[in-house]
Amino acid sequence: MLEVTEIYKSVQGESTYIGLPCVFVRLTGCNLRCVWCDTTHAFHNGKDLSIGQIVEQVKSYGVNLVEITGGEPLLQKEVFPLMESLLTNKFQVMLETSGSLPIKNVPKEVVKILDLKCPGSGEENKNLWENLNHLASTDEIKFVIADKVDYEWSKKVLKDYQLEKKIPILFSPVFEKLKLKDLTEWILEDNLRVRLHTQLHKYIWNPKTIGV
Repeated sequence: MLEVTEIYKSVQGESTYIGLPCVFVRLTGCNLRCVWCDTTHAFHNGKDLSIGQIVEQVKSYGVNLVEITGGEPLLQKEVFPLMESLLTNKFQVMLETSGSLPIKNVPKEVVKILDLKCPGSGEENKNLWENLNHLASTDEIKFVIADKVDYEWSKKVLKDYQLEKKIPILFSPVFEKLKLKDLTEWILEDNLRVRLHTQLHKYIWNPKTIGV
């Protein structure tokens, strides 16, 4: 059984898959408390569902792309057989994780979106750097940036780990805290090989709407 906060169909609001129809499976629970978190409703009080129930609900939406998210989905051990079951059923599977827990046992067919925590999140010390060794060129790294300090920190991480040429890099501003224009101009000034990244769903619907 897995504790699930919600399962819903929307468009991908993030990652290089942005704009594509997608089913989201949001698991309950998180080991972090980022100061800008926009999914605090996923911390507690989910509903217990079997893997079979989850897969059947995902099938009912008629969409091939599925993202498992949270919270922190890797907190629940049953997430691994869930990923395997979705792959067996021919879904294209994505996993969004904070990177604070090991990803080495995630099936290689799953696209991993690793959200490295910048200092502005308050959870920088939870980054499990060993995870960078388990990313494929088809995976992605996301930096959620609150200010110039976060930006400079992210630049240093890119340089120290030589990430720009290895894997897609996403730079996303904290919504309503860092102006998109400011982040854009910093990226252009420094000629970074990163993708400017927005939360598309927050521009389509009310930013506080749940389940979209």
